[in-house]
Amino acid sequence: MKYGFDNEKYLKIQSEHIKERIAKFGDKLYLEFGGKLFDDNHASRVLPGFQPDSKLKMLEQLSDCCEIIIVISAVDIEKNKVRSDLGITYDMDVLRLRDEFTQRGFLVSSVVITHFNGQASADAYRAKLERLGIKVYYHHTIEGYPNNVALIDSDEGFGRNDYVETSRPLVVVTAPGPGSGKMAVCLSQIYQEFKRGVKAGYAKFETFPIWDLPLRHPVNIAYEAATADLDDVNMIDPFHLEAYGTTAVNYNRDIEIFPVLNALFEGIYGENPYKSPTDMGVNMIGSCICDDEVCCEAARQEIIRRYYTALGNLAEGNCYEDEVNKISLLMKRAGITTDWRKSTVAARERKEKSGVASAAIELADGTIISAETSPLLGPSAALLLNATKHLAGIDHKVKLIPQNMIEPIQRTKVTHLHGHNPRLHTDEVLVAISMLSLFDENCRKALETLPQLEGCQVHTTVMLSEVDRKIFKKLGVGLTCDPVKKNK
Repeated sequence: MKYGFDNEKYLKIQSEHIKERIAKFGDKLYLEFGGKLFDDNHASRVLPGFQPDSKLKMLEQLSDCCEIIIVISAVDIEKNKVRSDLGITYDMDVLRLRDEFTQRGFLVSSVVITHFNGQASADAYRAKLERLGIKVYYHHTIEGYPNNVALIDSDEGFGRNDYVETSRPLVVVTAPGPGSGKMAVCLSQIYQEFKRGVKAGYAKFETFPIWDLPLRHPVNIAYEAATADLDDVNMIDPFHLEAYGTTAVNYNRDIEIFPVLNALFEGIYGENPYKSPTDMGVNMIGSCICDDEVCCEAARQEIIRRYYTALGNLAEGNCYEDEVNKISLLMKRAGITTDWRKSTVAARERKEKSGVASAAIELADGTIISAETSPLLGPSAALLLNATKHLAGIDHKVKLIPQNMIEPIQRTKVTHLHGHNPRLHTDEVLVAISMLSLFDENCRKALETLPQLEGCQVHTTVMLSEVDRKIFKKLGVGLTCDPVKKNK
C-alpha cells in the first residue's frame, strides 16, 4: 500500500494543538468529537497511512488530563437505531465504546441521555446502566432548539438539564453516531459551569471536511459521498472569509447554526471567542498529508465505492434514489466514472466472455486477476484462490482444494443445513486451505499472502452475501458490487 498520510506527525501535532486550546480557556475544555474515535475506516481509506484508531492514540497522549462523556439520544433508544457498519443498536454501542475506552486507560465518567421527554425506554436504559455502576444524566428536549436563544440560554433551557459532574480539564464528548446531541451537551455544560464560576470553553473535532483543503478536493468530495444520506454539503465558510479574507471549507450544518451559536456564546461568555465555525475546530489532519496524489486516488476509489454501496442499498430497498443521484453528481464533480475503477472494468469483461457472475481484483502492483462462478465456487471465493496463487507464485492450473474435498462440504450445506447455494463462500475456502496447509506446501504459501491483499480493490458483477463482504472487509480489501442479486 502506498502511504499518503504521516500518522506519526499527526499523533504529535494534533495533541499539541488540543493542549493549546485548553490553555486558551483556562479551567476546562469541552471537546465535541465528531465521527468515530476509533474504527475510523473511512479516514483510513481516503488517507492511506491513517490508522483507524489514530484519534484514540492521539488522545492517549492526553489521557492523564482527559475524561470521556458518551452521549445517546432518547429518540435513538426508542427507535432501536442501528449502526449500519457494525449491525448493533446505539444503546449496545454505548457499552461497547465504554469498554473500549476503559481498556485503553481512559476515564469514562458518565453517559448523557439527550432529547429526553419522559420516554419509558430511556428510563429503562438508565436503570440498566446504573445497575452496571455507570453514572447517567438526562438532558431535556428544549422547545425551539436551536433558534429560541432566549429560552435555551436560561434556567428553563440549559439550566433545566442535569449538571454532568466532571473532574479533568479536557472533557471529550462523543456518541455512537450523528444527531445524538453532542454539541448541545457541550453548550449546556458551559452554561452550567459558568453558573458555578468555572471558566469552560468549547471546541470541536471533525475529521471531515478538511478545512484547509480545496472545496473540490477528492478527499472532501468523498466526505460528501459518505454522508449522502445525511444530506451534508461542503461549503466555503463565509464567516471565516469575512473575518480573515481566506477560504476555509466547512459543512452546511455548522455554517447554518453559527449565528445561533454566536448568540449563545455571547450570552454565556459575554463575547464569542470564535469568529467563524472553522475557528471552533482543532483538526490538524490536512497538515499531515504527505502525498496528495495518493490521497486523491484513494478518495476517488472511495467515492465510487460509496456509489456502489448506495446502488446496493437501493436494490435492497434500504435507501432512496436521491442518495444515489447525489453521489452520481459528486462523481461528475470529481471527474470520474465507474470505469476509473480497473477491477470493475475487468470483472465486467470477464462476465461478458463467460456469461456468468464474475469478479476481479487489482493488486498493489497494478496486476489484475479475475475469476468466474463455477459449480464448486462462487466468484469471490474463486477470485480469492486465484489471487493468492498469483501472489504465492503457484501455477494457475494447480488446484489448492481438491474437488473430492469440496463436494462433501457442499452436501452438508444443502442436505443438512438446508442451504440453497452449494458453492463455497470465501470463509469456507479459507478454512479449507488452512486445514490443508498442514500437509500441503502450496496451501501454506497461499495463506501467507493474505496480508498482501490489504488495500487492494475488488469488484463483483453480483451482490455478495454478508459473509463474503465481511471477509473482504477483514482482509482490508475495498469491495464494490453491481446491484444484481444472485439467482438461487
